[in-house]
Amino acid sequence: MYAIIADGGRQYKVEEGQQLDVDLRDASAGDKVVFDSVLAVRGKDGFQIGKPNVEGAQVTAEVVGVAQGDKVSVRKMRRRKNSRRHTGHRSLFTRVKIGQIKV
Repeated sequence: MYAIIADGGRQYKVEEGQQLDVDLRDASAGDKVVFDSVLAVRGKDGFQIGKPNVEGAQVTAEVVGVAQGDKVSVRKMRRRKNSRRHTGHRSLFTRVKIGQIKV
């Protein structure tokens, strides 16, 4: 059984027990998070597609903690000016573990 959810402008395919990195939230480890925007569900009954969301479906998850993403390197160069700049950053994410998919 899996579901396709929308969160933070992105769509994720999730299954029970899967760990997922979503945008940073103000939540501590052990808190529950509910995703109400379920776009599609695949289960024993078949495949259900929402218009735009599936009626009464929700995905619950538990916050595992905060994680850092991969380093993004940003390079700027102006040609013929001997001007170069190199910076980077690592975005913070909230790691959640998918608990239950309710239809």
